[in-house]
Amino acid sequence: MKTLGVYTKDFSLYHDILVELKNRKLAYVLLSSPRNIPKRIGIVLTSKREAPQFKTQKTIAVDSYDSLDRAVDVALQKLTGKEKYFKIFIGIDPGERPGVAIVGDDILLQKVQTNSPEQVIHWINRLLEVYPSKEVYIRIGHGSIIIRNRIINSLIPLKIPIEIVNETSTTPSPQKNRSNRDREAAANIALLSGGKVHSNLPLEPTRGAIKNIQKQSRQITEGKFTISKETALQVLKGKKSLLEAIESEKLKE
Repeated sequence: MKTLGVYTKDFSLYHDILVELKNRKLAYVLLSSPRNIPKRIGIVLTSKREAPQFKTQKTIAVDSYDSLDRAVDVALQKLTGKEKYFKIFIGIDPGERPGVAIVGDDILLQKVQTNSPEQVIHWINRLLEVYPSKEVYIRIGHGSIIIRNRIINSLIPLKIPIEIVNETSTTPSPQKNRSNRDREAAANIALLSGGKVHSNLPLEPTRGAIKNIQKQSRQITEGKFTISKETALQVLKGKKSLLEAIESEKLKE
């Protein structure tokens, strides 16, 4: 697969592009001129004003999109050289910050870490818009049961087949940071088959799940504070983030 190139004399745009590419851990080549582009460059990220300088090279004018990350999504899709995929699998590693990966026709197209379970549907809609396919399947790991069920229930209206897979063997090496582990686990989950989901799933937390959220609140506050069981329940049901729960209970006290 070819690589992204970056060329613009607009310093602000140049800075923003590099930050986005580094955050996503994407390979890129900095170009000093719109001429003599190396053969390994598939798409050049540039500005609307500078794009006409590239006579034969494919470009993406990032400032013509509603957001920079959207422009990068389109660039990544164009790098594959495919207009439409036959079959796409979306893998989800459930957790407070779920990992999401998309595999199209056996090619890993993209992997991200979302900020919350509620963001998963946003990312899936966005990825499916960028990578159109004849068939789409969603696969989610069996762990983090309440969060997993929240995610599944939010995705059911999409009317895309959903499978719950055994994620025991999908977790990468603990030497990698959490963000990378979640994204790689999602990519591994996308490649596994599992049991089909036919309807909404229950959101009744177990005692263990509640205690785990309380434990996390202690870890975040370095042992100084533990949220109540009632507030932990709200976190598990997605009514509050863990940080919001901690702050709200601190204010009460």
